Amino acid sequence: MLTVLIPAHNEAGQIEETLTSVFGQTLAPDRVVVIADNCSDGTVKVSQVMGARVFTTVGNRHKKAGALNQWLNVHLGKLRPDDLVMVMDADSILERDFLRNASSYIAKGYDACGGVFSGKSGGGFVGMLQRNEFARYARDVKRKHGKTLVLTGTATLFTAACLQAVVEARKNGQLHRRGKGKHRTSRQGEVYDTQVLTEDNELTFALLHLGFKIIAPAECTLQTEVMETWRDLWKQRHRWKRGAIENNVQYGLTRYTAKYWGLQIWGFLGIVVTAIYLTTTVWALAAGQLHFYVLWVGVTIFYALERAITVRRRGWKMSLLGAILLVEMSFDLFLQAVHLKAFGDAICRTKRAW
Repeated sequence: MLTVLIPAHNEAGQIEETLTSVFGQTLAPDRVVVIADNCSDGTVKVSQVMGARVFTTVGNRHKKAGALNQWLNVHLGKLRPDDLVMVMDADSILERDFLRNASSYIAKGYDACGGVFSGKSGGGFVGMLQRNEFARYARDVKRKHGKTLVLTGTATLFTAACLQAVVEARKNGQLHRRGKGKHRTSRQGEVYDTQVLTEDNELTFALLHLGFKIIAPAECTLQTEVMETWRDLWKQRHRWKRGAIENNVQYGLTRYTAKYWGLQIWGFLGIVVTAIYLTTTVWALAAGQLHFYVLWVGVTIFYALERAITVRRRGWKMSLLGAILLVEMSFDLFLQAVHLKAFGDAICRTKRAW
């Protein structure tokens, strides 16, 4: 049996488009369940008209993770180990062969198959920058033959067996690594940890530490919503960054988290290099003593070329725009500021903003 789960909170404006993409798959799911979480709009009615089953949460205070857990707590134990469960966001649009392609990788021995997403239209300038960013992410995953850091919540197909194993591991304390206080892993024996900011990242860690195989192949594509304002983008990325840092601390340094720690360190080094680059440039301009040094000229050229080449799948116009230093560097500076703030908040354990 193949079940598609779509947690939704007031998604009446786009749930029809999402469900159309699910019901239009070349491999039809056996059931599609919209998990209506504290909805006050027409999400339930639209979902029912479209032919989906609706599961309504009761008293959920843990957002997406809690909504999914309520359904999984009731139904996961009834599934056979080889049954499949797709979890996807209510703002995602699957390409027609997504489920067929993902299922083929499960048949090859993988336990979970994540999607590779591009951005929907909209959002103006900030939306365009996100679509470029997503294109670079897709290129990177393809070059790594599907090796991925996280099973994205936009759309991932799991075997029931691996999710059932996570539940048992949480019950017996196998995944309670370095978890204390408000950052501890869930002890209720549920699939999703409701104590973390990034439940998908934490679930990826859990699966890896239990020895399951994951992949995000280039054939499993979808579109997802982009943030339409800088404010919304800041909130989203701050949650992602802080959640990833806290997940690292939660699991400690292991053979599976080493590369994640490495990426955090690499990101911090990037902030330092950028600060030095901009400081020396501004100082030289202010002092009227601008000199061209081979090192920094080389860094500038390399950065511009890398920005242009890595986004060429979006066309020559985006490649040309990507080569413009001020455009791409402004976005990188924004993301680095988010990273720095998230790092500081994680260290100081400031109050979380969901």
